[in-house]
Amino acid sequence: MLQLLFIGGLGFQEVLIIAFIILLLFGGKKIPELMKGLGKGVKSFKDGVNSIEEETKKGLESNDKASSDDK
Repeated sequence: MLQLLFIGGLGFQEVLIIAFIILLLFGGKKIPELMKGLGKGVKSFKDGVNSIEEETKKGLESNDKASSDDK
């Protein structure tokens, strides 16, 4: 049986019902626009996280280099 664990225990039938309700509320033409906006938001978030990680690594490397130069 297919169980979607990432949704917190919702079964396949519940996911289908939720998708049907979303389709009724927004209509078929609006859903691609909503998903495109959601995708752009997720990409922007990932880019921000990656840039913070790179800055942190550069800062740690410069601190390590400065401490080794002091010795």
